[in-house]
Amino acid sequence: MEEILRAGFAALGVPVPPDALEKLRAYYTLLDEKNRVMNLTAITGEEDTARLHFLDCGALLRWLNLEGKTAADIGTGAGFPGLVLKILSPGTDMTLLDSLQKRVGFLQEVCDALSLTGVTCIAGRAEEQTALRETFDVVTSRAVARLSTLCELCLPLVKVGGTFAAMKGPDPKEELLEAKNAVARLGGGEVRVEKYAVPGTDAVHSLVLVKKLRPTPAAYPRRFAVIKKNPL
Repeated sequence: MEEILRAGFAALGVPVPPDALEKLRAYYTLLDEKNRVMNLTAITGEEDTARLHFLDCGALLRWLNLEGKTAADIGTGAGFPGLVLKILSPGTDMTLLDSLQKRVGFLQEVCDALSLTGVTCIAGRAEEQTALRETFDVVTSRAVARLSTLCELCLPLVKVGGTFAAMKGPDPKEELLEAKNAVARLGGGEVRVEKYAVPGTDAVHSLVLVKKLRPTPAAYPRRFAVIKKNPL
């Protein structure tokens, strides 16, 4: 695993802090153990986890400088990409948000075992986090929902001047068209797409970066049932 990660992060141009590979190894061990009794991830084994979770998530740091900034990962699941980003960028004040208490409990176990500080694990829904409104420099999300829905869940949490970063597949063109109205209505501005190949795989993924230019109107986000039924 360490060899795959060292070579992969070098290929991506992502710097690796001195103890990050050791922490990612420990994270994998805890994930593998817990996954046997709880459905956390369909991606298993050292090599696939290293490439399709750790390298894939770490690739975001080619375009996002998180050191000394506040970040939140929405629908983080087993900690992807938020916990990987925290390990690779230890100076980040990271909030991990997931709706399932069991998953959040696992994340807290990992943070405790790895002695990670500056991480807040919250069980809850993004649209209900009124206290966190417009408090983050960067908000990330991976494999949670279509982009139009994600924008309403995530952009209200981003500070004006901050960035929403959504991890998507190789061709997010259709989702970008769907989300155009949502981005504008929720205070977003420029949308940029960065594509990257995951080292050691045939996978090509996209990172959709949305700049927050204006405060999100108070009417948003709506209740999730409404968002789902009638996306912006």
